[in-house]
Amino acid sequence: MKKLELSIPAHEYWWGGRVSDGQQMPYRADGWFQVDLSHNLMDNQACPLLLSSQGRYIWSEGPFSFKVEQQRLIVESSSELILSEGHDHLRGAFRHASAAYFPADGQLPDERLFTAPQYNLWIELIYHPTQEKVLEYAEAVLAHGMPPGVIMIDDNWHEPYGTWEFHPGRFPDPKAMVARLHELGFKVMLWVCPFVSPDSQTFREIEPLGYLLKDAAGNTAIRRWWNGVSAILDCTNEKAVDWLHGRLQHLQQAYGIDGFKFDAGDLTYYRADDQAAIPMEPNGHCEAWGRVGLAYELNEYRACWKLAGKPLVQRLRDKGHSWEGNGLAALIPDALAGGLLGYAFICPDMIGGGSFTDFLGDASDIDQELIVRSAQCSALFPMMQFSVAPWRVLDREHLQHCLDAAKLHERMGAEILELALQAAKDGEPILRHMAYVFPDEHMEEIHDQFMLGNHLLVAPVLKKGQRARKIVFPEGLWEDEAGHQIEGPVEKEIDAPLHVLPWYRRQS
Repeated sequence: MKKLELSIPAHEYWWGGRVSDGQQMPYRADGWFQVDLSHNLMDNQACPLLLSSQGRYIWSEGPFSFKVEQQRLIVESSSELILSEGHDHLRGAFRHASAAYFPADGQLPDERLFTAPQYNLWIELIYHPTQEKVLEYAEAVLAHGMPPGVIMIDDNWHEPYGTWEFHPGRFPDPKAMVARLHELGFKVMLWVCPFVSPDSQTFREIEPLGYLLKDAAGNTAIRRWWNGVSAILDCTNEKAVDWLHGRLQHLQQAYGIDGFKFDAGDLTYYRADDQAAIPMEPNGHCEAWGRVGLAYELNEYRACWKLAGKPLVQRLRDKGHSWEGNGLAALIPDALAGGLLGYAFICPDMIGGGSFTDFLGDASDIDQELIVRSAQCSALFPMMQFSVAPWRVLDREHLQHCLDAAKLHERMGAEILELALQAAKDGEPILRHMAYVFPDEHMEEIHDQFMLGNHLLVAPVLKKGQRARKIVFPEGLWEDEAGHQIEGPVEKEIDAPLHVLPWYRRQS
């Protein structure tokens, strides 16, 4: 076991590890934090990287554990631990680490993901998607004045897990459905996972071929997950991956499907002693599942290990329909963490929250203000994703505010896409921490506002009932949409009624 121990000066701040720990970052000399990246990635992305505001970083090819306590950073791993110093600031450390260990490969996910809102059918349809309901949702998007974009048909569109074919009862004519969605201006994604139902024909066909993960005793591993118990595709097996690509390509060729949402892959479904084509730790299996998506420009992941710098869309984990905790308050800190871990193509969770149990009541249980502020917070992320139908749960006023947020994202789409194209070349975050862009202005602990690229400052309202908020403006001249200017550096309270998302463009 390798060990690295560093002193943390009072003025030094650290980021890294797991995206879902964004609210715990930055790690400070006077704080306490501990995590083991080989045990639990908290349902989201992670990377074996730690970055310092003082221009140093720690990297390892394998997972490590780290602890911050008593002004010390202690890192342990069975893999080599690499400490690199002398890179001036947070941005310098990131750029050096990126170039050395996860360089951008020049590829970009499908451009439509950046230039228009996305629509995931999970919250509205849950486990009951049908051809009729999919088309109704898409037509309602347009009827309410929202722009078409990518539409995602989520879980249970298919036969048993692993049998990636449309259920004939729920989708009697999927080719006609997809053709109609294309006619309406949408691209179409389908949800898939690495699980295979053990009582399915697919299981009986591929188990003898060795395509399924085996447990320590050499038996096909059957694991419990959130939808029951299933076998797991061995994504270290090239033939198993080729088989899966064959099934997905069939969906593209037969029905016109444009891409796929790749769910699961979490460490909890793998064991260190599992038998696979290429023996590896659970983190390696998570990474292998992530590599499957590289074959598709239109993709999305929620769980991912490493693969920073690759053209994979990384959605933040399911958020609650809440203001605090793992709700709206977590969107910006987690997205900032994702960018600093090399995941430039970040997508926030579904607007209003992606935890379906929060939406099982009637519309009166929905916080309309929260839906609006969630849409505004997402509007100037690299991507934004609707799920719960705003027209179903909102009154006319709140619906209009959501529509305005969607149209803002569409209006800014070309600029966002330009940043995404640059990220595909240099790997830098699209959504950036204030301290990343302004390293000398003591902004390390600001996590409720962000920079989109180097020139757009975005400061969403994140608290219920708030109609004004304080914004920290760095040095320079900043101008809002109405042409009002503010000279920085200054901290200033800005009016933000419900229809307003505060954002500013740097003029000098």
